[in-house]
Amino acid sequence: MLILHCPYCGVRAEETELSPGGEAHLKRFGPGSDDDAFEAYMFARKNPKGVHFERWRHAYGCGKWFLAARCTATLEVFGTYPAQSTEPPAEIIEKIKAKRPEWKGFS
Repeated sequence: MLILHCPYCGVRAEETELSPGGEAHLKRFGPGSDDDAFEAYMFARKNPKGVHFERWRHAYGCGKWFLAARCTATLEVFGTYPAQSTEPPAEIIEKIKAKRPEWKGFS
């Protein structure tokens, strides 16, 4: 079972208390953008086997959105951080690189 730590209320929550929100750190496109950019935003998502950054909502807790870094193959969680972050914190990047030296990095 996937267990994530909510960075807002501090609760370690099982995935049954959370709602997934898809890929994190997407550049959002809306009205006024060209069709190709909007189509890429809506439909083009990474789906890696390995390290992935995702959005989660603590649905049955504080209700806030947060971001998580985890491995999609092993369900290993590297850390969670506030949703307003534009990139993963340095300590999470270091933790990922320590366990996955072949990881290409966040991009």
